[in-house]
Amino acid sequence: MKGKLVSAGLSLLMALPVATQAADLKRAEEIVGGRCFLCHGMEGEAASALYPRLAGQHAEYIAKQLADFKSGKRKSDTMSGMVTDLTAEEMKALGAFFEQKKPSHSGRTDADLAAVGRYIFTKGNQYSGVASCTSCHGPKGYGTPQLPRLAGQQPLYLENQLKQFNTRERNNDNAVMHSIASKLTELEVKAVSSYISTLE
Repeated sequence: MKGKLVSAGLSLLMALPVATQAADLKRAEEIVGGRCFLCHGMEGEAASALYPRLAGQHAEYIAKQLADFKSGKRKSDTMSGMVTDLTAEEMKALGAFFEQKKPSHSGRTDADLAAVGRYIFTKGNQYSGVASCTSCHGPKGYGTPQLPRLAGQQPLYLENQLKQFNTRERNNDNAVMHSIASKLTELEVKAVSSYISTLE
C-alpha cells in the first residue's frame, strides 16, 4: 500500500511541470491574442515586413528582448507600451509559445543580390573587416538561445536592425553587432538581409 502511495505521489509530481507548462502556454496564447497578434500574427508570421517573424525564435532570446523593452535597455515606443504589465514568467511563456511555431521564409528574391548576401553571410568581407554572420549565428542562421535565429527573417526588418546597430539606436545587445554593422555598405546590408530571408 505504501509503495502504491509513493508511486502515485511521484507520478503527480512528474505531471506538475507538464500541467504548469500547458497553463503557461495557454496564458501566452491569451496575451498573443490580446495584443501581439496585431503586429506579429497568432503564429509569429508577422503582419508586415516592418515587424519581425517570431515563429521558431529561441524562447530565451524572446524573453530577454521583452525584458529589455520593459527596462528601457531596448528602445521602442510601441513595444515598451506592450510589455509594461508583463511578468518575467509571462515573458518566458511568450518565448516558449513562439519558439514552438513553424518558421517561414521569403520565397523569392533578387538572385544576384542574394548571391552577394550569401558571400557576406558565409565569408564576411576581409577587405573591410566584416566577420561572417555564420561565426555567431551558425551556417543556417539558426542562432543560439542567446543569439537570435535569423533564418527566414523579414528582409526589411533585418535592414532596419542593422542600421540601428550601426547608429547605436539599438545597443541592448553586444557591441559586436555595432562593429559589424558600421562596416557594411548599403548594398551589403540589403544583400545579406535578402539572403537571410530565404534561409529555411
